[in-house]
Amino acid sequence: MTALLRPLQIGQVGLKNNLALAPMAGITNAAFRILAAGGGAGLVVTEMVSAESLKYANKKSFRMLELLPGERPAAIQLFGADPASMALGAQAAERAGADLVDINAGCPVKKVLRSGAGAALMKTPLLLGDIISRMVKSVKVPVTVKFRVGLEAGENLGPLLARIAEESGASAITLHGRPASQFHTGPIDLEAVAATAAAVKIPVFGNGGVENSEGARALLEAGCAGVAVGRAAIFNPAIFSEIAAGLSGGSVPPPSGADRMRLFLRFLELNAGLYGEERGLTRARKLVGYWLKGLPGASGARSAFMRLKTLKEAEELLIQYTK
Repeated sequence: MTALLRPLQIGQVGLKNNLALAPMAGITNAAFRILAAGGGAGLVVTEMVSAESLKYANKKSFRMLELLPGERPAAIQLFGADPASMALGAQAAERAGADLVDINAGCPVKKVLRSGAGAALMKTPLLLGDIISRMVKSVKVPVTVKFRVGLEAGENLGPLLARIAEESGASAITLHGRPASQFHTGPIDLEAVAATAAAVKIPVFGNGGVENSEGARALLEAGCAGVAVGRAAIFNPAIFSEIAAGLSGGSVPPPSGADRMRLFLRFLELNAGLYGEERGLTRARKLVGYWLKGLPGASGARSAFMRLKTLKEAEELLIQYTK
């Protein structure tokens, strides 16, 4: 491995490399995480799970904690604004087998912000520190935290929040290089990322807009210990292998349309195993447009997919793209 691509230690957890799958609501379920781990990710992270829902024994939320063979090491990400609830959630995640527990302090969605969680925690650094500290004391696995460079364009809260996270016992940080106000659009603030990485000794994963090894290299050369990839992995969970090859001076060709569709069919099989065929296909509707993008007749195939109820029907529809 090169100096940029390397194994990484987070607390007592060793990663085979410093490339992580970023958490994405409605996307990074166990089926997707298995594909990403198989595609070269050194760490995978669950969808964010509500600590308050876990506190009240919500069955759907507890299902989201379930981890499967083939997706290790895995972090379970929690969101919430109450230190006691987050500590209880961390304990539930640890019991579920999480290798790490991650705190969402960067989600910009209004519903999450209204509860005081997600990126709203960036406004209350002392509360964020209390949450981290309580969680660290409540579990034996490493606790990590994800936040953004700021709430609005031009501000850099990263160094302050990073120091608070480190002082409160966090073992690593994931930093999205855009402010919350920009969601997932526009360039990342590389200077703010570099300043944050330099402010602490714990590993900082750079995140935001990484689509290839060049994007990953920019974050690593800015001082990040690792890189977290989100949206670019949605239709190509093997992107981690491509990035790793690029960082090592080699190259791996992106998957062909046929390769991509075979991988999607594998995803549908895994989803069916998790939720049953019909529900598994329903949950995959959010992703099918990404996987079909650029293929002939994609629009019609996407519309037809919305009506499918069995894996056999899905295979009959998509088999044309695997040749």
